[in-house]
Amino acid sequence: MPTQKLLSGSHHNLPADMKKVLQGSKDITEAWNSLTSIVRNEWICWVTIVKKDETRKDHLRRLREYLSKGKRRPCCWPGCPHRKPSNMKWFKK
Repeated sequence: MPTQKLLSGSHHNLPADMKKVLQGSKDITEAWNSLTSIVRNEWICWVTIVKKDETRKDHLRRLREYLSKGKRRPCCWPGCPHRKPSNMKWFKK
């Protein structure tokens, strides 16, 4: 069975580890592709901006869990600082 194409974000490309998680289930892939490019961008940034590998793995797990439950945005996320520089105040430099 061919793999369904995954859409990317408005400012970020989809990293390989996220592709693997999102392609693990047809429902998750469809939920991901139903999001707008800006919302997909928020998820990508939420997963990739963390510094520790264990935090990133946790975000990948939560991404899958949240999408399977119908959640459309990351929890407690001020927004992508790459798309909206005013959000940078929420991140340590």
